[in-house]
Amino acid sequence: MKIRMTNAKCRMSNARLAMWLSLFCILHSAFGISKSQADEPATKPAVVPFELLKTQHMAIKIKINGKGPYRVIFDTGAPTNLINNKVAKEAGITAKKPLFSFFPASEKMKTLQIGDLKVENVGTMVFDHPTVSLINKHFGPIEGLIGFPFFARFKMTVDYQKKELTFVPNNFEPPDAMKILEKTLMSSNQKKVLAPAGQWGFKVAKESKDAEPGVNVQEVLAGSPAAKAGLMAGDRLLVLAGRWTDSVADCYAAAGYVPAGTEARVRISRNGKEMELTVKVRAGL
Repeated sequence: MKIRMTNAKCRMSNARLAMWLSLFCILHSAFGISKSQADEPATKPAVVPFELLKTQHMAIKIKINGKGPYRVIFDTGAPTNLINNKVAKEAGITAKKPLFSFFPASEKMKTLQIGDLKVENVGTMVFDHPTVSLINKHFGPIEGLIGFPFFARFKMTVDYQKKELTFVPNNFEPPDAMKILEKTLMSSNQKKVLAPAGQWGFKVAKESKDAEPGVNVQEVLAGSPAAKAGLMAGDRLLVLAGRWTDSVADCYAAAGYVPAGTEARVRISRNGKEMELTVKVRAGL
């Protein structure tokens, strides 16, 4: 069976996808670790079966506030949970006024149960997502999706052969995505303070027509951490601290993830041969 979408629905789905990506970036930048909500979290792994839809989405059964079961998509790329208005009404969740015209307000599920796992006070968004509604129409019932606020609490293993998800509590309490979004948007006028990154001691460049992997090491400063590690002008920098450096912007971004005073592995190509070097990034301006 083929799913056909009108141009309007496609545009709406693309807009929703952009919303998810933006929200995920905001959530990722505000990551924090805190105590688990469970007083005595179980250590025994919990196994939950799933089914694979023709769309290649994983579908599981859940209960919300003791109601259900409801069939939803288990989405490891979703920054929040989502349920449709029908389920919210049945589970006794009253949708508040949207925080912004393009974002529904964050609601709370008193309990969310998946298999033998039950968590309390879990955030969710309530609205009829067009893509979820489309999947529901052709492969339903699909009443929403479960994302980061649930699965981030566990170390998770996916066995596609057995169609099983295995969860082990990890004592991590995910932040509220919508509260982070609200705080971020409301504080847009605050002054931003830039902090210097660690010192590496080399410069890179890349021609606009250069489509090959990596960037060219243009200069290595004498006595710098890069020089002490053996980096040389003319090397082709391919990977920095586990991140590809296929553009100058990629290189700067990868370097920004490495704390000053720590060691980082870099992969280079020199005279047609690849090798790895260890750079100890220096602290200071």
